Parts: sequence; C-alpha cells; structure tokens
Amino acid sequence: MTLSRAGASQYEEVMTISTDQSLLSGLPTFEPGWIWLTGAGPGDPGLVTLHAANALAKADVIVHDALVDRRILDMARTGATIEYAGKRGGKPSPKQRDISLRLVQSARDGKRVCRLKGGDPFVFGRGGEEALALVEHGIPFRVIPGISAGIGGLAYAGIPATHRDVNQAVTFLTGHDQSGLTPSSVNWQGVASGAPVIVMYMAIKHLGAIADSLIAAGRGFDEPVAVISEATTEAQRVLETTLGEAARDVERSGLKPPALVVLGAVVKLRAALDWLGAIHGRKLAADPLGTRSPADADRLA
Repeated sequence: MTLSRAGASQYEEVMTISTDQSLLSGLPTFEPGWIWLTGAGPGDPGLVTLHAANALAKADVIVHDALVDRRILDMARTGATIEYAGKRGGKPSPKQRDISLRLVQSARDGKRVCRLKGGDPFVFGRGGEEALALVEHGIPFRVIPGISAGIGGLAYAGIPATHRDVNQAVTFLTGHDQSGLTPSSVNWQGVASGAPVIVMYMAIKHLGAIADSLIAAGRGFDEPVAVISEATTEAQRVLETTLGEAARDVERSGLKPPALVVLGAVVKLRAALDWLGAIHGRKLAADPLGTRSPADADRLA
C-alpha cells in the first residue's frame, strides 16, 4: 500500500478565473426561462470551461450539487440566487423529483437557471433524468459538458485513462445502484474480461464486494489499483494498492468519499507521470512498465 498526498493547489500557483465580457464574448446568450445543465468539472476551478463560466456569469439562479467547489460558486454574478441541491450517500438529500420541479418552476418564473453539477452532467450525474423532466414540461435547455472526474481525476493523479501499451478500451461504472447497493445489473464477468482498465465512481463503500466479484470473474488478486480521494482538489490523496487488498487498505488509510477507483496496468504509469508529486520533489521513474530495452535507452541518451 502506498498513500500519497499532493494537493492540486499546494504548489503556490494562483489561477485566476476571469468572467469579464471580453473573455466571454461570442458565447451563447443565456435567455430568460432557459436552464443550462452545466458541468463544473472534477473540483479544481481551473478546469471550468468557458461555457460554464458564461453560465455562472449570466444566471439568475444557480442550483448546485454537493461537490462543487466554493470558488466556482464565487464566479456567480452579484445578486444571483444560489441554491443547494446536493445528494450524498447515506445523508438526508432532496428527492430527484423535487429538484427537477424546482428547476421547472424557476424557469417558468422567467429566470435564467444554471443547474451546476460536479464533473459532467451526463456521466453518473443524473443530468439525463433532469433533462428528460425539462422536456416533459416544455422547458428549453442547453447542456454544457464538463471534465468528468473519471478523466480529470485520473490525470491529476498521474494516471492516464488509456495508454497504447496497456489498453485500447476502458470501462466506467458506478459503485452503487439506485438502492445504494452494489450494482446488481452489472455483468461482472463481461466487465472483467472486456476492459483492461476499469474506472469506478462512488465505489469505496462496496469495494470489497466489487473486488470479490472481479476476482471471481478472472481479474488478478495482485492487479494494481489506485484510489483517488477528493481528486483535483488541495485535499487530493492517492492510495496505490492491489485489487485483493484494496478494501482493507482503504479502511486502514481512512480515505473517504468522494473517491475514484481505477483498476489496471495504467496505475503503474503513476510512477512516471505523477506530475503533482514531481512538483513536491518526487523522483519519477523512466520506465514504469518495464518495456524499454537497453537499445531504447541508448537512443534517448
């Protein structure tokens, strides 16, 4: 087990996000009565898109999820109403229908509504459910994609989702279903055999059961796993372990949600690509996969 901490904002670089009109000129007009389903990215405010910044600068009402960084909400225009609609597993949360109806009513009141969701609204973010509710009620909307945690969070941990020496496919799955239990509809045999790399959202609560299912389906007990807690934020922590030991190591480490779990040989690349760790002085490995021949090294010398 290897646990490291190298927060995304600990290296004394200040990123200023501007929403002045010159930067946002030429972007879509946010009309009254519209709802923009907006991805806020995985946490670091610097990963907000220009379309998302435009939404925040123009919205009358911002309805946000639990995992949206306060600094992103600070990009809202003066006078905007900011409403919390977060859902966290095991904690009292507003019902999805109530959130959707709140959005509908705000739009019918002639407000410009930014529905701000962590990551990407259409990747395990219920954005599709909310968009269907808007269609049902005749509310015009725009979708603003965001950087999903399964891509951005891995990148901040120094783990590429794909690498041509490792995988030509990657599977994204959620660690729990609508009941809050381990997903019953997942074909673990198919997932285990079909994807060299598996990225799991919201999986640490049921990590033991998921690992058992994958091992029973043929994945190796010693296959590398990384668990990334609070990805892309200053509190980011990365645990490197194996599939068979992952659940125990997570419990020992004290890692808490939100967290991503990635399984596969791409985890080995962190030894070379942990750019945040390198900022803090970590020495990076030149050949983490052990595939470079002495002749290759001579050519690069």
